[in-house]
Amino acid sequence: MDKQKLTEFIESRLEGTDYYLVDLKITPANEITVEIDSDGNADLEKCIELTRAIEEAFSRDEEDYELEVGTSGLTSPLKVFRQYLKYIGRELEVLTTDGRKLRGELIEADPEKGIVLGVEEKVKHEGAKRPVIETREIALPFADIKKAEYYLRF
Repeated sequence: MDKQKLTEFIESRLEGTDYYLVDLKITPANEITVEIDSDGNADLEKCIELTRAIEEAFSRDEEDYELEVGTSGLTSPLKVFRQYLKYIGRELEVLTTDGRKLRGELIEADPEKGIVLGVEEKVKHEGAKRPVIETREIALPFADIKKAEYYLRF
């Protein structure tokens, strides 16, 4: 299966909607996994519609393949910039390339600059009896982010 051709087809089918392609994997055994997301709430109907469109456009008679189309879940890592925009104002957990694990509110996302997280820290001011919690903004370029995901608080 031609990955570039399939990518272009999927993107054309999603164009003009609030859905976008997050990831496309094709194994040597032609097992195709398509991951999509939405600026709003992703639903099963869109996955079914996209599956049918792919099966119509790429005949299994010409090339046999296994196809799975799904949505990014809340526990899936963020992979494309558009996902960061979706999570502005929400809490993320970010693992940096230098091994730090940061948790904070996503304040800003810029395609060139990266993200800004508001991270709460305990700070003890001189003369104070107890530490207080303050929010510090940490700017992270995308190159420094190893993994970022939505933080589910229970």
